[in-house]
Amino acid sequence: MATLAQRLTEAETAWHDLMTGQALVAVYDSNGERVEFRPANRDALRLYILDLKSQIAGAQKPARMIRFNTSKGL
Repeated sequence: MATLAQRLTEAETAWHDLMTGQALVAVYDSNGERVEFRPANRDALRLYILDLKSQIAGAQKPARMIRFNTSKGL
C-alpha cells in the first residue's frame, strides 16, 4: 500500500505541474540542439490518479458482496 500512496503522490505532483504550466516541454542542450519532451496526456494522467485512489480505497476496505436469490415461488 505504501507503493500505491507514493505513486499517487507522484502522479498528483505531475498533474499539478502539468496544470500550472511547470511541466518541461523543450530544452536546448549544450550543443544548441533542441530536445523536446511531450507533456503527459492530461486525461490519461487523471484516469491514472483516479485508478490509484480506487486501489487504495479498495485495499483499506474489506470487499463485501450481497447476493440475492429469487424464485417464482414454484
